[in-house]
Amino acid sequence: MMAKAGQWFLGVCAVLVILNGVSIAGAQEYPSRPVTLIVPFPPGGSTTVMARTIDEKMSDILGQQIVIDNRGGAGGTVAARAFVRAAADGYTLLLGYSGTIAIGPSLYPNVGFDPHKDFSPIGLIGSAPAVLAIHPSFPVKSVSELIAYAKAKPGEVSYGSAGVGTATHIAGKLFVAMSGVKITHIPYRGSGPVLNDLVGGHIPMSFTPIPAVHSHIESGTLRALAVTSLKRSALLPDVPTIAEAGLPGYETVLNYGLLAPVGTPRSIVDKLNNALRATLALPDVQRRLAVDGAEPLPSSPEEYQADINQEVAKWSKIIREAGIKAE
Repeated sequence: MMAKAGQWFLGVCAVLVILNGVSIAGAQEYPSRPVTLIVPFPPGGSTTVMARTIDEKMSDILGQQIVIDNRGGAGGTVAARAFVRAAADGYTLLLGYSGTIAIGPSLYPNVGFDPHKDFSPIGLIGSAPAVLAIHPSFPVKSVSELIAYAKAKPGEVSYGSAGVGTATHIAGKLFVAMSGVKITHIPYRGSGPVLNDLVGGHIPMSFTPIPAVHSHIESGTLRALAVTSLKRSALLPDVPTIAEAGLPGYETVLNYGLLAPVGTPRSIVDKLNNALRATLALPDVQRRLAVDGAEPLPSSPEEYQADINQEVAKWSKIIREAGIKAE
């Protein structure tokens, strides 16, 4: 009997060793098929630009294609709400963005996810200010002129945003709250559609991430009035900040990163973090980020989670003090 029990015990141990070996092998083999990167906005905006900046090089490093899946709606929160229900296996990732991850939960009462608990942060990609871009036909040449013009024509001036609850929406609302002007918000479904109407002259202005509009500013189809950071953009050194041009203390800066669903194995998170860091270290990737007005921010998963926590605190304070409500 003792011999049989010993044989049974040894057999169980052997099975466990085999299963453990399979598990380890599975983790080592990741990724064994293409990875989907959800971009929570339609094509054409800054989030897609950021995704395109890293996907090819990360694909090369990982040995599997990263497929971009654009899904718009409610400032990116629709995609994020669906994302947190995805399998935690590393094959579905989310392009994290300040508007979606930090602003959405502060603006919508039932956003459907908790930025502190429902993600496994992989790492930051970069940070970029937005720019107050105007159509050349709009008859103002400075922030002070814009404020005077809007006060003379209350409600007649409008600005487009990538959608209710996005950083570009809140940037405009903060501008209104700090300047005391009355301008009309026109929400779109993503940066691409608002950019089309801005270039076409259908709306006079928009607070738009630099990656989406830089080429238009260079070509003269749009004019940069001011940037939303506290310091000038190296890409637009002659363009003043909104803070120095008439609204001291004004700041809205956008952060981008990579997220996995909560519960994703740490070995997979680390592999993706290493691939992202290696991608951000490449000179051509750094050049592409610089051209888009972004600064690379390589980080650990823990540093990205800390950044999310800080972003949520910052944006919730802005939303509360400016009295901003979801439209």
